[in-house]
Amino acid sequence: MKAYVTENAAERESYVGDIFNVGSVKQKNEILDSLPKEWSKLHKEGYIHIHDLDAYGKTYNCLALNILNKFPFEKFDGLSDTRKISKLFNYLIEILTRLGNEQSGGMSFANFDIEVTELLHNMGIVFNEKNKEIIKDSIYNFIIWCNDCHTRMGQVSYYVSLNIGLGLEEDERFIAYTVIDEFEHSPIDVYKPNIIFKVKNGINFEKDSPNYDLLVKALTCTSKKMIPTYLVCNSKTNEKFDSYKLAIMGCRTRVVKDLFGSDTSIGRGNIDNISINLPRLALESMNDNNPIESFYTRWDKVAEIVKDILLDRFYKLLKKSPNDFKLNYERNLWCVDFDSANSLEEIFKHGTLSIGFIGLSEAMEVLTGKRYYLDDETYKEAISFVKHMREYCDSLIKKYNLNFSLLATSGELISGRFLEIDKKIYSHKIFDKGFYTNSFHVNVDSHLSAFEKIKKEGVFHSLSNGGCISYVELGEAPLGNFEALYELLETAVNSGTSYLGFNFPLDICKNCNCQGVFNDVCPNCNGKNILRIRRVSGYLEILDYFTSGKRNETLTRQRNKWEE
Repeated sequence: MKAYVTENAAERESYVGDIFNVGSVKQKNEILDSLPKEWSKLHKEGYIHIHDLDAYGKTYNCLALNILNKFPFEKFDGLSDTRKISKLFNYLIEILTRLGNEQSGGMSFANFDIEVTELLHNMGIVFNEKNKEIIKDSIYNFIIWCNDCHTRMGQVSYYVSLNIGLGLEEDERFIAYTVIDEFEHSPIDVYKPNIIFKVKNGINFEKDSPNYDLLVKALTCTSKKMIPTYLVCNSKTNEKFDSYKLAIMGCRTRVVKDLFGSDTSIGRGNIDNISINLPRLALESMNDNNPIESFYTRWDKVAEIVKDILLDRFYKLLKKSPNDFKLNYERNLWCVDFDSANSLEEIFKHGTLSIGFIGLSEAMEVLTGKRYYLDDETYKEAISFVKHMREYCDSLIKKYNLNFSLLATSGELISGRFLEIDKKIYSHKIFDKGFYTNSFHVNVDSHLSAFEKIKKEGVFHSLSNGGCISYVELGEAPLGNFEALYELLETAVNSGTSYLGFNFPLDICKNCNCQGVFNDVCPNCNGKNILRIRRVSGYLEILDYFTSGKRNETLTRQRNKWEE
């Protein structure tokens, strides 16, 4: 049925999805044709990638729901406790379903444990044993919906992130524990939603802190299923912000600093983002008299055009009607109410406009002949260049009075798309592995220790204020070894890491349910019907659905582990 290139691993084939993709391709082409030729040419030729192109000027990207604002408590009046609890989670599913078709990207809850507790308390729910069992069942069903439902656009799952870990009240702790526990004990092929544990001094990081047991619970779950991931509120990148107002969206998006109000993630999101292909600019510069200087100059020229495209998309969005955002208008999920705002600008100016980048490692290798994490001078040059990108984004904030940011792009589609275009023009060994490395990450075949990798990447987190993540690559699941993960988390705190995830291969034989790390066949029954779960960018997915670039990245990780 498919006659299109899969753009993300969350897609599942269906009739409706096929029809959507036919229309989406047509819409993207029409939008590119409507843009100035210089802009569309950059996208078509692989210098840049305009993300969610079919949503250009029609909607924004993602949102951390202001779920407590104007919650319809009246709809719960007169119901039994059982029905109130069940209806609450059905309401959340309804909100996510409707919002998922009103915007182009992910949805998150900044403090899911605290927010759910407050909603239940306001309904008069007492957390007795009977109600706790109903809450547990409801949270389990909610997790299964997030994992199994692929009805968005007829084919895609809903990108849902639950930030938890800071609630200190008994009932808040119960919700956080239950989210982790129900996910941990769900079937092994349940790998969504993205649960993000917020690590905070005085709350859960130290052994004598009140929620340390929740951190241990989270790390134990991660050692089995790679989730939760960890938002490091203690790091220098995040410590100046109120941790309760800080959240991560989807695979890495971070929205907190605001020109127009208090610094918070709640009720805010990214409006749009465009990624720049750093290896292409390096390849064009490598034979110049001063390759690095030429590289900076080329990036500056492309970034100026990217800025213009971001602004064009933003101002076109402001021409829409509030009625184009029916759920937001009805429930006021942004930090500014739709029904009281005089214009959409009053709402969407709180969002971010992000310039992204991919392939820093390959770009530095092209320019210097060395991998930046193995050579001190190249490492300094890599940091200097990312600082340059960040300074440019900061200059746009002052010039246009909008929330510009620098995003360390995950690059699920473009890790392969950019490379395939570039290798038709140039010849270089960076093409051999079949993908470009995400954002500022060190190469997956680096053979650096997990501690070294975190330290090398940590400095880039404070510069990538629009969002970023570092991964630790493990050869196999560290089952039950939360202490080892805790040590890595300590390193992340000290290195300035904002957001951390742990990766390891997770294979399941569909015939006998054996789990582990398999080559071609199940070691228990010799079956070949194997489900392979991997982290694609910031979220987990099934390997069979990966884009070509991410599939090549996974194979490189695998070969790296075999070589070790």
